Amino acid sequence: MGNAHDQLGTSTAEMAFGRVLRELRQRLGISQEELGFRSGYDRTYISMLERGKKSPSLRTIMRLAQHLDTTASRVLARVEKAMAGAEAG
Repeated sequence: MGNAHDQLGTSTAEMAFGRVLRELRQRLGISQEELGFRSGYDRTYISMLERGKKSPSLRTIMRLAQHLDTTASRVLARVEKAMAGAEAG
């Protein structure tokens, strides 16, 4: 059972990160393609991140945050808040 819980937690974290990434990107009014161009990542990778299909590295989080006019710590704080809200709901 511990393994299923770990998988659920990872999935929830990835999905929360994806929601936060999409929200920050849309707030700037830029497309996935534009964020990819600015950050050096392919649009399909940005899409997979936003859908919770990929887990970003620390380097990726830091690079994306820079191009979203925020900091990695703020991004992660939002992810934690989103996860706490999902657990409470």
